Amino acid sequence: MTTSASVPTGSENNAKSGGTVTDRIVEANARYAASFTDPGMDARPVLNVAVVACMDARLDLPEALGLQLGDCHTIRNAGGVVTDDVIRSLTISQRKLGTRSVVLIHHTGCGLESLTEDFRNELEAEVGQRPAWAVECFRDVDQDVRQSMQRVRTSPFVPHTDDVRGFVLDVRTGLLREVDPAS
Repeated sequence: MTTSASVPTGSENNAKSGGTVTDRIVEANARYAASFTDPGMDARPVLNVAVVACMDARLDLPEALGLQLGDCHTIRNAGGVVTDDVIRSLTISQRKLGTRSVVLIHHTGCGLESLTEDFRNELEAEVGQRPAWAVECFRDVDQDVRQSMQRVRTSPFVPHTDDVRGFVLDVRTGLLREVDPAS
Protein backbone atom coordinates (compact mmCIF):
# COMPACT_ATOMS: atom_id res chain seq x y z
CA MET A 1 0.00 0.00 0.00
CA THR A 2 1.34 3.40 -0.93
CA THR A 3 0.52 6.27 1.36
CA SER A 4 1.64 9.85 1.61
CA ALA A 5 3.77 8.65 4.52
CA SER A 6 6.09 7.05 1.98
CA VAL A 7 6.60 10.41 0.28
CA PRO A 8 9.42 12.51 1.77
CA THR A 9 8.13 15.50 3.69
CA GLY A 10 11.38 16.81 5.13
CA SER A 11 13.63 19.55 3.81
CA GLU A 12 14.58 17.51 0.71
CA ASN A 13 10.93 17.46 -0.38
CA ASN A 14 10.42 21.14 0.44
CA ALA A 15 13.38 22.03 -1.79
CA LYS A 16 11.89 20.07 -4.70
CA SER A 17 8.31 21.28 -4.35
CA GLY A 18 9.08 24.70 -2.96
CA GLY A 19 6.68 24.34 -0.05
CA THR A 20 5.53 22.68 3.15
CA VAL A 21 3.23 19.75 3.81
CA THR A 22 0.43 22.29 4.19
CA ASP A 23 1.28 23.71 0.75
CA ARG A 24 1.04 20.16 -0.64
CA ILE A 25 -2.39 19.74 0.97
CA VAL A 26 -3.61 23.05 -0.49
CA GLU A 27 -2.34 22.03 -3.95
CA ALA A 28 -4.11 18.67 -3.65
CA ASN A 29 -7.31 20.47 -2.70
CA ALA A 30 -7.08 22.66 -5.79
CA ARG A 31 -6.86 19.50 -7.95
CA TYR A 32 -9.80 17.99 -6.04
CA ALA A 33 -11.92 21.13 -6.40
CA ALA A 34 -11.20 21.36 -10.15
CA SER A 35 -13.22 18.20 -10.76
CA PHE A 36 -15.54 18.45 -7.75
CA THR A 37 -19.26 18.01 -8.31
CA ASP A 38 -21.68 18.89 -5.53
CA PRO A 39 -23.20 15.56 -4.43
CA GLY A 40 -26.38 17.37 -3.38
CA MET A 41 -26.31 16.08 0.18
CA ASP A 42 -27.19 17.83 3.38
CA ALA A 43 -25.53 17.37 6.78
CA ARG A 44 -27.84 14.53 7.84
CA PRO A 45 -26.02 11.19 7.53
CA VAL A 46 -27.79 8.66 5.30
CA LEU A 47 -27.28 5.78 7.76
CA ASN A 48 -28.29 7.82 10.84
CA VAL A 49 -25.12 6.77 12.65
CA ALA A 50 -22.31 8.64 14.39
CA VAL A 51 -18.89 7.00 14.64
CA VAL A 52 -16.55 8.08 17.44
CA ALA A 53 -12.97 6.99 16.83
CA CYS A 54 -9.37 7.72 17.63
CA MET A 55 -7.50 10.29 15.56
CA ASP A 56 -4.73 7.75 14.82
CA ALA A 57 -3.58 8.18 11.23
CA ARG A 58 -3.58 4.39 10.68
CA LEU A 59 -7.38 4.21 10.90
CA ASP A 60 -8.98 4.44 7.46
CA LEU A 61 -12.53 4.45 8.77
CA PRO A 62 -14.51 4.67 5.51
CA GLU A 63 -12.53 1.76 4.06
CA ALA A 64 -12.54 -0.32 7.26
CA LEU A 65 -16.27 0.16 7.86
CA GLY A 66 -17.53 0.10 4.28
CA LEU A 67 -18.81 3.68 4.48
CA GLN A 68 -19.30 6.20 1.70
CA LEU A 69 -19.45 9.99 1.70
CA GLY A 70 -22.59 11.07 3.51
CA ASP A 71 -23.18 7.81 5.38
CA CYS A 72 -22.23 8.90 8.90
CA HIS A 73 -20.97 11.60 11.20
CA THR A 74 -17.36 10.93 12.18
CA ILE A 75 -16.06 12.33 15.46
CA ARG A 76 -12.34 11.78 16.08
CA ASN A 77 -10.08 12.61 18.99
CA ALA A 78 -7.11 11.16 20.86
CA GLY A 79 -8.04 7.65 21.94
CA GLY A 80 -11.61 7.90 20.65
CA VAL A 81 -12.47 8.71 24.25
CA VAL A 82 -15.94 10.08 25.01
CA THR A 83 -15.19 13.51 26.44
CA ASP A 84 -17.49 16.49 27.00
CA ASP A 85 -16.74 17.69 23.48
CA VAL A 86 -17.70 14.30 22.04
CA ILE A 87 -20.96 14.45 24.00
CA ARG A 88 -21.50 17.93 22.53
CA SER A 89 -21.01 16.58 18.99
CA LEU A 90 -23.21 13.52 19.60
CA THR A 91 -25.94 15.72 21.07
CA ILE A 92 -25.99 17.93 17.97
CA SER A 93 -25.74 14.86 15.72
CA GLN A 94 -28.76 13.23 17.34
CA ARG A 95 -30.96 16.15 18.29
CA LYS A 96 -30.49 18.28 15.16
CA LEU A 97 -29.22 15.95 12.43
CA GLY A 98 -31.11 12.68 12.93
CA THR A 99 -28.58 10.10 14.05
CA ARG A 100 -29.85 7.27 16.21
CA SER A 101 -26.90 4.87 16.49
CA VAL A 102 -23.44 5.39 17.99
CA VAL A 103 -20.42 3.26 17.11
CA LEU A 104 -17.34 3.71 19.30
CA ILE A 105 -14.00 2.57 17.92
CA HIS A 106 -10.78 2.33 19.90
CA HIS A 107 -7.79 0.42 18.51
CA THR A 108 -4.78 -1.67 19.40
CA GLY A 109 -1.49 0.08 20.00
CA CYS A 110 -3.05 3.42 20.93
CA GLY A 111 -0.69 6.18 22.00
CA LEU A 112 -2.85 6.95 25.03
CA GLU A 113 -1.79 3.60 26.48
CA SER A 114 1.75 4.96 26.85
CA LEU A 115 0.82 8.28 28.46
CA THR A 116 -0.12 9.13 32.03
CA GLU A 117 -1.89 12.07 33.59
CA ASP A 118 1.65 13.34 34.39
CA PHE A 119 1.57 14.70 30.85
CA ARG A 120 -0.54 17.56 32.24
CA ASN A 121 2.15 18.28 34.87
CA GLU A 122 4.79 18.33 32.12
CA LEU A 123 2.71 20.80 30.11
CA GLU A 124 2.18 23.00 33.13
CA ALA A 125 5.93 23.06 33.83
CA GLU A 126 6.67 23.89 30.20
CA VAL A 127 4.05 26.54 29.43
CA GLY A 128 3.17 27.81 32.90
CA GLN A 129 -0.49 26.86 32.73
CA ARG A 130 -2.23 23.59 33.61
CA PRO A 131 -4.59 22.28 30.93
CA ALA A 132 -8.24 22.15 31.99
CA TRP A 133 -8.69 18.85 30.15
CA ALA A 134 -7.73 15.37 31.28
CA VAL A 135 -5.38 13.27 29.18
CA GLU A 136 -7.84 10.33 29.43
CA CYS A 137 -5.00 7.81 29.19
CA PHE A 138 -5.72 4.14 29.77
CA ARG A 139 -4.02 0.76 30.13
CA ASP A 140 -6.95 -1.53 29.25
CA VAL A 141 -8.49 -0.67 25.88
CA ASP A 142 -11.58 -2.83 26.46
CA GLN A 143 -12.29 -1.15 29.79
CA ASP A 144 -11.91 2.26 28.17
CA VAL A 145 -14.41 1.28 25.47
CA ARG A 146 -16.83 0.22 28.24
CA GLN A 147 -16.31 3.55 30.00
CA SER A 148 -16.98 5.43 26.76
CA MET A 149 -20.17 3.42 26.13
CA GLN A 150 -21.31 4.20 29.67
CA ARG A 151 -20.63 7.92 29.22
CA VAL A 152 -22.80 8.01 26.09
CA ARG A 153 -25.57 5.91 27.63
CA THR A 154 -25.81 8.01 30.79
CA SER A 155 -25.57 11.45 29.22
CA PRO A 156 -28.80 13.40 29.71
CA PHE A 157 -28.09 15.24 26.44
CA VAL A 158 -27.89 12.19 24.14
CA PRO A 159 -31.47 10.95 23.74
CA HIS A 160 -30.95 7.79 21.63
CA THR A 161 -28.81 5.35 23.60
CA ASP A 162 -30.32 1.93 22.87
CA ASP A 163 -27.92 1.35 19.93
CA VAL A 164 -24.53 2.28 21.37
CA ARG A 165 -21.85 -0.31 20.61
CA GLY A 166 -18.12 -0.34 21.18
CA PHE A 167 -15.27 -1.99 19.29
CA VAL A 168 -11.51 -2.35 19.18
CA LEU A 169 -9.93 -2.24 15.72
CA ASP A 170 -6.77 -4.30 15.38
CA VAL A 171 -4.33 -2.10 13.44
CA ARG A 172 -2.39 -5.18 12.26
CA THR A 173 -5.33 -7.13 10.82
CA GLY A 174 -7.98 -4.46 10.23
CA LEU A 175 -10.59 -6.52 12.09
CA LEU A 176 -13.08 -5.08 14.54
CA ARG A 177 -13.70 -6.88 17.80
CA GLU A 178 -16.86 -5.98 19.71
CA VAL A 179 -16.49 -5.18 23.41
CA ASP A 180 -19.13 -6.60 25.73
CA PRO A 181 -20.36 -3.68 27.86
CA ALA A 182 -21.13 -6.01 30.78
CA SER A 183 -17.74 -7.74 31.10
